[in-house]
Amino acid sequence: MNKFKDKVVWITGSSSGIGEATAYEFAREGAKLILTALEADLLEKVAAHCEELGSPKAMPLPFDLSLRDQVAELAEKAWSLFGHIDVFYNNAGISQRGTTCDTEMRVINKVMDINWFAPVIMTKVILPKMIQNGGGQLVVTTSINGRFGFPLRCAYSSSKHALYGFFETVQAEYYKDNIRVTIVCPGRVQTRISFYALEKDGKQHAKMDAGQAGGCTPEQAGRKIVKAVYKKKREVLVGRKELLMVYIKRFFPGLAARIARSIDPM
Repeated sequence: MNKFKDKVVWITGSSSGIGEATAYEFAREGAKLILTALEADLLEKVAAHCEELGSPKAMPLPFDLSLRDQVAELAEKAWSLFGHIDVFYNNAGISQRGTTCDTEMRVINKVMDINWFAPVIMTKVILPKMIQNGGGQLVVTTSINGRFGFPLRCAYSSSKHALYGFFETVQAEYYKDNIRVTIVCPGRVQTRISFYALEKDGKQHAKMDAGQAGGCTPEQAGRKIVKAVYKKKREVLVGRKELLMVYIKRFFPGLAARIARSIDPM
């Protein structure tokens, strides 16, 4: 208990799923929390429960991360709430369901705005402040789709690949400044990410995919993630048997490509 006492943790995408579950785990460990997501009413409920679980203070900071021009201002505001941030967890994201030819560019742009540009912009605001403060930890949710291409995920997979490149670079550049990076790589977790995924024309997918429904629970994911953050692990894989694909891709890339072509993407 109290592994994160007196630490300030900012979590995006914290109104549900992995973000909500990790917020509760950090709360149990005594962290002060900044909670960001689109839904202000849900954030209020999550914040209240975090304080019930042991967080000294949980502050909702609702925001639409697709508003790229305002994201830097959001990061400045988040920092000012407690005067510092010890752990910044870029968890928010949106998925996509559509072939490369059929998916409209406005859909690809929105996925990249939320999944890639928002974390990059916010990190560029928070990182220098962390360095000036003596260090800190950056955490980011990618995906096993950030390790290999997957049908109907052209924008989603691209954004998650890009997160790997960006945050691994940050770690290489600023490790000596006491900046640590933990990359969270989920497989299938029982969240509503497939429900909110965008179809080729931008409409909501509005259903949970069968593979998603069979994944691990957000609570299981949250416990594993917070433990990895505490240990300052470079990467943590979260999921079940689908995580084998990460190792197949590493050691048998040709086989991984054949498997990716045959898996039901829904």
